[in-house]
Amino acid sequence: MTESAPGRLGHPLCEGIVLVCRLIVGGTLLYASLNKIAHPEAFAQVVHNYRMVPLALLHPFALLLPWVEAVVGLALILGIYRRGAALLALLLALMFTIAVSFALARHLDISCGCFHTDGGDAVGLSLLIRDIALVLVCLVPLLSRQGGWSLGHLLRRG
Repeated sequence: MTESAPGRLGHPLCEGIVLVCRLIVGGTLLYASLNKIAHPEAFAQVVHNYRMVPLALLHPFALLLPWVEAVVGLALILGIYRRGAALLALLLALMFTIAVSFALARHLDISCGCFHTDGGDAVGLSLLIRDIALVLVCLVPLLSRQGGWSLGHLLRRG
């Protein structure tokens, strides 16, 4: 049998779902990184507002995190090192979920800093639900055997 049965991970529909999930997560991370990279001081203040990162690590963390988001996002979009990128995306999404959960538990009235360092969404239940959804979408490219259409697949073929 040369065609994969529907529901099997080699099936074009499943590969398409993996691709869509990769693009959603990768696009989200890449877009989220842009304002943070452009405004590192403001992003450091956003991170400080969560009161979770020690002051000695605040600036290195605020400088490094957006670049990690950008690289992981690009890797997912292009399909390069898909599973490793999906694992890192999952860890980032879990970190964001934990940070929002702690902010909610401590009743902090802060902006999430997700996409903009000068405001944006307030930390709230809807943001927590959005972060949990991101965690779930990260699982698709991480757990699938097939990566869907990607630059990595084209490079391996050539």
